[in-house]
Amino acid sequence: MQTPGEQSVNRKRQFADFFGLKRNLVILLIAIFVIGAGEELWMRFVPKYLQAVGATVFVIGLYDALRTLLGAIYAYPGGVLVDVWGHRRAFIIFNVVSIAGYALVLLVPHWAAVIAGMFLFLSWTCFSLPATFSLVGAALEANRHSMGVGVQSVIKRLPIMIAPIFGGMLIDRFGIINGVRIALIVSIFLSAVTILVQRQLREKPDGEVEVASATAPQPEQWNFWRSWREFNPPLRHLLLGDILIRFCERVPYAWVVIFAMDYIGVSGRQVGILIAIEMLAATICIIPASHYADRHGREPFVIVTFIMFTLFPISLLMSRSFSALVIAFVIRGLKEFGDTSRKALIIGYSDSERRGQMVGTYYLVRDLIVSTGAILGAYLWKLGPALNFLGAAALGVAGTIFYVKTIRQSRQSALNDLKKQLEMRRSRWK
Repeated sequence: MQTPGEQSVNRKRQFADFFGLKRNLVILLIAIFVIGAGEELWMRFVPKYLQAVGATVFVIGLYDALRTLLGAIYAYPGGVLVDVWGHRRAFIIFNVVSIAGYALVLLVPHWAAVIAGMFLFLSWTCFSLPATFSLVGAALEANRHSMGVGVQSVIKRLPIMIAPIFGGMLIDRFGIINGVRIALIVSIFLSAVTILVQRQLREKPDGEVEVASATAPQPEQWNFWRSWREFNPPLRHLLLGDILIRFCERVPYAWVVIFAMDYIGVSGRQVGILIAIEMLAATICIIPASHYADRHGREPFVIVTFIMFTLFPISLLMSRSFSALVIAFVIRGLKEFGDTSRKALIIGYSDSERRGQMVGTYYLVRDLIVSTGAILGAYLWKLGPALNFLGAAALGVAGTIFYVKTIRQSRQSALNDLKKQLEMRRSRWK
């Protein structure tokens, strides 16, 4: 018979086991939440801020293109650095560089400062992505990767539910320029506090002795091309489908807030509410989807995600009121239904000893190509929102069809291989 204290301990242990809450992952989740709470006060309003400080349509498109391009360029060295430095040192340095970028945008209220500052303030988001995947892969068993990524995705979205509302209120109260600058001050403070949390990371998540890692043989350092050549066919197929779907996302991305405020007439606070609704829809679906994906297979969940990516620009184009935008943003939130499954597939397809590099290579290739989608989006926006949104949806349809076909081909190939093996066994028995 267990005592109440023992029952409480067991319940906590079961809770932690279900959600994959190892020590290092809990510390990472805290850092993601606090930094996100600062960034999301202003990050979603940057296109509108650029418009307010005199940026042209193509400068706004350039910002969005550079955002994606830097995500590509930073991903691979981010993966290499975490493999070389370890998680704690890498996360702290990425955070410090981001703080320098926030400060630059705060001190110089000009669109050129945003373009220059983003080379710094995107460090945490872009450099830390492969490091996050690597930490999940190191801390959890393979059949728990979707849940590990899922919990991280939920925590990442919690501040997005709240912070843009307060950011929108700051903008409504003080104006777009002053509102964003106040939000940047808060962001700098929260990111600085997070460094104290990141210092608690351990390189061995389960408390293993550090000497073991010092005496163990170090894996051979790969270069980019070696990492790329090691991609297996399923990872390559996933990458190509993902590229087409991210084009669908990137083409309208920078124009969503501008469309809502300038064409539909919603306020900054209402934009924050729409983003909160999007994140709520995402949060509700992520954990159950991650749980069942780990149990029953991840590819069908990825397909649902691709479909939601495709439906969002169509629903946005059909919107004529705040209520219609609510529906569009719910659809946008549901695109996270299988995103953790996609990330878990990337982790599973990657070499365990060089996971940071291979994840970095994946995102380098993907985002390097997709960054051109922002320029395409700016060009289509000049021709009208309808062409921008319909063009994005067409790319989404292409990506979804391609991925479904590759899954069917892979399953048919696996079935044929199984039949050949059975025939060989039968022939031996005869």
